[in-house]
Amino acid sequence: MNYFELYGLPITFHPDQNVVKQQFYALSKKYHPDFYINESAEKQDEVLELSTQNNKAFQVLKNPKKVLQYVLELKKIIAEGESYTLPQSFLMEMMEVNEAIMDLQFDPDAEKLAQVKAEIANVEQSLNNELLSHTDRFPDASQDQQEDRLIKIKDIYYRNKYIQRLKESLAKL
Repeated sequence: MNYFELYGLPITFHPDQNVVKQQFYALSKKYHPDFYINESAEKQDEVLELSTQNNKAFQVLKNPKKVLQYVLELKKIIAEGESYTLPQSFLMEMMEVNEAIMDLQFDPDAEKLAQVKAEIANVEQSLNNELLSHTDRFPDASQDQQEDRLIKIKDIYYRNKYIQRLKESLAKL
């Protein structure tokens, strides 16, 4: 059972957070291990597993970035340890940013740092806007359209991961 099924939700990139919270609290009460203290060890193990799954589901479904990754994994669009090749155009665009970060490591400059941060923020905002346009319309799309959107979402997911690594590099300066 996946997390969406556990909470009675359709697979979506934007689960209803009110339903997520309601289901989490309802299942937390239903599967609280203290209520099964007099049950068999097998039943206690089963309830503990359900309680653990409920906690994991809540941690994923309340976090938009985790939901994104979870849905892509659920749809078998991405896999752990997968090697994904980013588009050459994106890498060329990021080459200047990488060079600027390397320059800043050897020659700190507050003004240049602010410019690089702003450039990365603009790219990130653009990616997030593009991502939102694909994820918002995902549930209503036909099967073929969903598959096309999933491929585009996957690409944005990996580009965003690249941007996050750049931001981490900047944070160390």
